[in-house]
Amino acid sequence: MNVTIDKHSGYCFGVEFAIQMAEDELAHQSTLYCLGDIVHNRMEVERLHALGLRIIDREQLGTLHDCKVLIRAHGEPPETYQLALENNLELIDASCPVVLKLQNRVKHAFDATTRQDGQIVLYGQPGHAEVTGLNGQTGNRAIIVMNEEDLSQIDFTRPVTLFSQTTKSTAGFYRMKQLMEERIQAAGGSLEAFDANDSICRQVSNREPALRRFAIEHDIIIFVSGRKSSNGKALFSVVNQTNPRSYFVENEQELDETWFEGAHSVGICGATSTPMWLMQRVADRISAVPEAAV
Repeated sequence: MNVTIDKHSGYCFGVEFAIQMAEDELAHQSTLYCLGDIVHNRMEVERLHALGLRIIDREQLGTLHDCKVLIRAHGEPPETYQLALENNLELIDASCPVVLKLQNRVKHAFDATTRQDGQIVLYGQPGHAEVTGLNGQTGNRAIIVMNEEDLSQIDFTRPVTLFSQTTKSTAGFYRMKQLMEERIQAAGGSLEAFDANDSICRQVSNREPALRRFAIEHDIIIFVSGRKSSNGKALFSVVNQTNPRSYFVENEQELDETWFEGAHSVGICGATSTPMWLMQRVADRISAVPEAAV
């Protein structure tokens, strides 16, 4: 049985940069705090915990003084930086440049649309760290939508500016855009007052067609990702639609030997938050499956 790891899978630049910054800091100190999971992958979080990375939440951040705190790739709202100043915290800022640029775009759009009695709409997952940071640029006044039911929050007779969380599905964004255009027309609003911005990271969106091709090439697909990863859920959906014999696992212990019955080739791929070492571990476990089992 041939086992192949997708060469295009694995960390995106932003996640790789954040983890490298954490490892560099921990090479010189025994403990480093990180606001939220550095990456939505339990296995990697556990590996870094062994090196001294300690995950904290926002409430715990308020109790810290005179120490270093890592800001992960997802970015943070302005109040986090204000709190750091007040508590004399040294921030190791690993915010992804793509996210920082989007935060700036959202801030400028909010300032402009406020003067026109407009609304900022974010297509993203409520409570997701990146969405929290983006919403912070609007004073937490953005409207967050995930599905068609959420559109009831929007007044379609007023101007609307739409942005997307960088890790959302491209198809999902354009479906939401279409639904909003239909609502605007039904409400008698003007499409000229609708500004839709495809702000999905191209490192994410470009993986979708590559994953479809990869999924077609193999009998079985094993998709490796943390279950909290928004990007992982989106990309697995792409893979599963292309190849029904696709399975989502968090690590090699979740593999089931019966999945590989009759298979000649297995493809292993993952999210932008999946480390290559974990996909290799899954590949090694599959390669060890007895021939009788397949």
